[in-house]
Amino acid sequence: MSDRTGIEWTEATWNPTTGCDRTSVGCDNCYALTLAKRLKAMGNPRYQRDGDPSLSGPGFGLTLHHDLLDRPRRWRRPRLIFVNSMSDLFHPDVPLDFIQKVFAVMADTPQHTYQVLTKRSKRLAAVAGDLEWPSNVWMGVTVETPRYAFRIDHLRSVGAAVRFISAEPLLEALPNLDLTDIHWLIAGGESGPGARQIEEEWAMDLRDQCADAEVAFFFKQWGGRTPKARGRELKGLTYDEMPGVAVGISTVR
Repeated sequence: MSDRTGIEWTEATWNPTTGCDRTSVGCDNCYALTLAKRLKAMGNPRYQRDGDPSLSGPGFGLTLHHDLLDRPRRWRRPRLIFVNSMSDLFHPDVPLDFIQKVFAVMADTPQHTYQVLTKRSKRLAAVAGDLEWPSNVWMGVTVETPRYAFRIDHLRSVGAAVRFISAEPLLEALPNLDLTDIHWLIAGGESGPGARQIEEEWAMDLRDQCADAEVAFFFKQWGGRTPKARGRELKGLTYDEMPGVAVGISTVR
């Protein structure tokens, strides 16, 4: 967790939970799992609990960090905060009352804007009615192949002020997405050893779908051996579009 981050579409990260396990093909080369192994080896106390070896691995067992719940209250300058960059808040093993505590902190710190991203869209939809949705909470789902486009329907049922899609890692073309009531789409290629390659036409099609639906489009990276290996220009342009209520990040492309 840090009040600074290299993730292009946010400014800070906050991890009231850490650890996760595989739920779809987008998890196969999980950057967070690789980082967790390294942090465990370094003795970081947040990453000493191991997960199921067949689903996650060393240092990546789901862990709740009650002592970190109040961290955003200490950040006086408004920040755009990615919640659980090292976990999934809607993992089935995260108790509802803990999720509610996270949402209470977000509601109590309106100076910040929070970006919550999940692959567990079914649970998100199931518990959304038990959560208060302040206007500074953006909710997103990952859609890495057409098989997981159903997550968008779950997302649409949630009363978040901003709803967004993360098509990262983009592993297949995503034609004809229903972008009704979606405000933002992030696309990007996978990075790290064994990264699966993104195709230019996949990204271009998403850009065009967003333009047609008046949805903000953000192209994060081509990926490769490292996140920066192939840059992030798409046909010579950098796409940094954000929803209109973004805090502190340029909307210029």
